[in-house]
Amino acid sequence: MSASAEKHDVFKAIADPTRREVLRLLSENERPISEIADHFDITRTAVTKHLQILTDAELIKGRKEGREKIYHLNPEPLTEVQQWLSYYEKFWSNKLSILKHIVENSED
Repeated sequence: MSASAEKHDVFKAIADPTRREVLRLLSENERPISEIADHFDITRTAVTKHLQILTDAELIKGRKEGREKIYHLNPEPLTEVQQWLSYYEKFWSNKLSILKHIVENSED
C-alpha cells in the first residue's frame, strides 16, 4: 500500500495543533476550504494537506458543491481517543479527590 493510500491514525491526525483547530472550526458548522484557510497564516496548499490527513483519518468529510468543496466534522473516530483517555480519568479523579481532601482539611 502506498503512503498516500494509507489511512491516517486518528491520534496522529489530532497531534497537530492546526488540525485540532480545523476540527474545532468544523464542530461549529460546515465550511468551504476557502473559509477554513482564512483562519490560518499558512498557504491554502498547506491547509489542503491538513484537510487530507483529517479526511484520511475519517475525522472530516467533504462534498463538492459547485467549484467548492464543503467540509464537515465526522466525530465518530474520536471515540477511539475518548476510550483511550477514559482509562486515565481515574488518575485525574484521584488527584482531584486528594486536592479536595487537602483543601477541606487544611487549617486556615
